[in-house]
Amino acid sequence: MRTVYFVSDGTGITAETLGHSVLTQFESLRYKRVRAPFIDSADKARDLVNRINEAAVLDGHRPIVFSTLVSPEANAELRRARAKVLDLLDSFVVPLEQELGLHSTHTIGRSHTMSDTGGYHRRIEAINFALAHDDGQSAKGLATADVILVGVSRSGKTPTSLYLAMQFGVKAANYPLIPEDFERDELPSALPQHRRKLFGLSISPERLSEVRNERRPNSRYASLENCRQEVAAAERMMRREGVRWLSSTTKSIEEIAATIMNEHGLHQSRD
Repeated sequence: MRTVYFVSDGTGITAETLGHSVLTQFESLRYKRVRAPFIDSADKARDLVNRINEAAVLDGHRPIVFSTLVSPEANAELRRARAKVLDLLDSFVVPLEQELGLHSTHTIGRSHTMSDTGGYHRRIEAINFALAHDDGQSAKGLATADVILVGVSRSGKTPTSLYLAMQFGVKAANYPLIPEDFERDELPSALPQHRRKLFGLSISPERLSEVRNERRPNSRYASLENCRQEVAAAERMMRREGVRWLSSTTKSIEEIAATIMNEHGLHQSRD
């Protein structure tokens, strides 16, 4: 067991995302993750070093530290820790300075500023859109949607819609496919006119039953037999209607979102 620190002068999201991507290459590694955001001074870095050193003693192993600190003073303090410190920015900034013939500004918080007001407002608008069009709540404004997710209840539509909105400013609505749709053997009435925007999510019946049992234990809604029937009917409908889809069973939200962005060519219009 190792303790892994994700250290940043900002939110820590970048450090954690990059660090996690690296750690996934070591399948047998067991680790406790600790995010340390807003380490924007030497004093805060010294306090963090004390905590890291305590973890080294308790674990009997050096912690691993992924850092995106910009401040040279905070960085100098962090490197005093009894840990394996991996400076993620230094790995890229120094080679780029040499290649570009320019010096980095070394300004704290540049990756999460309000300078890109257009991008910021687009994400807020997309989040509001996703919330207003969650679970088929409204058909109003679907013409402005970038993508409309369809699939059985609890197949991952809502978290995917919100992730697309928050990360990329993509306006994503989502509609559940319910037993009444399968009885009529038709897509919900609001969707056929927006067929080119549809993308389907499916899921294995076994996993769907597990997820639904957390919400409604021992109900028909969550029974494996019902889940099998709904998933089979949904996949049959999507194939017949020409709706592209994927199974969310073993995929992360990030993988699902990347696939949707690629399938609908949304990268070209996003920052």
